[in-house]
Amino acid sequence: MDVKTGLFYVFSAVLLFAAFRVITARNPVHAALFLVLSFFQAAMIWMLLKAEFLSITLVLVYVGAVMVLFLFVVMMLDINVDGVRVGFWKHFPLAAVMGVLIALEMAAVLMGGFRVTEEPQVAAALGQPTGETSNSRELGKLLFTEYIYPLEIAAAILLVAMIAAIALTLRQRKDSKYVSPSEQVRVKAKDRMTVLKMAATQAAVIDDAATGTGENNPNAEKKA
Repeated sequence: MDVKTGLFYVFSAVLLFAAFRVITARNPVHAALFLVLSFFQAAMIWMLLKAEFLSITLVLVYVGAVMVLFLFVVMMLDINVDGVRVGFWKHFPLAAVMGVLIALEMAAVLMGGFRVTEEPQVAAALGQPTGETSNSRELGKLLFTEYIYPLEIAAAILLVAMIAAIALTLRQRKDSKYVSPSEQVRVKAKDRMTVLKMAATQAAVIDDAATGTGENNPNAEKKA
């Protein structure tokens, strides 16, 4: 067994352990961290398969953006774990049967690819020299030529899903102060401050010492 095969088994074992801990961890934050570890191990397996672009994309997109967002959302939300786990064992037999069925279907589909002993000759299939072949270049050509319409449709679906998720989670708080941007744009300088002249509500108090008519004023006693 060479080094590449050994690394494949190590990454696969860590990936399976992390994926198992994602669904068994009691703390949602720990589950999100194990999912990040799963993505890292999958990226390493892609690297061993000489798919560098897919590996870096998996790290940048999923680990760097999506999972960080998930982690912050889970940390900000006060999730009641006990309420989420209610009815878990009730539906566990059906979920286990469905999981085993999906695993067997995937094994039946992918088992033929595991029998390949030699690396696929990508350069020979493309009719190019080995030194001039680039996975990123060939993937870009396929995406923006043959698969341009599916790519645009997927982007539109993701955009609609993102807008729908924001609209569903946006809630109007009664204790928050909200100002319409359209009203702020239409406001004028004279509308920002208004000077009002109001009448006094009670009579003014006259200071006796200031007027010189107080009882303790010596000048007032001399005049008397």
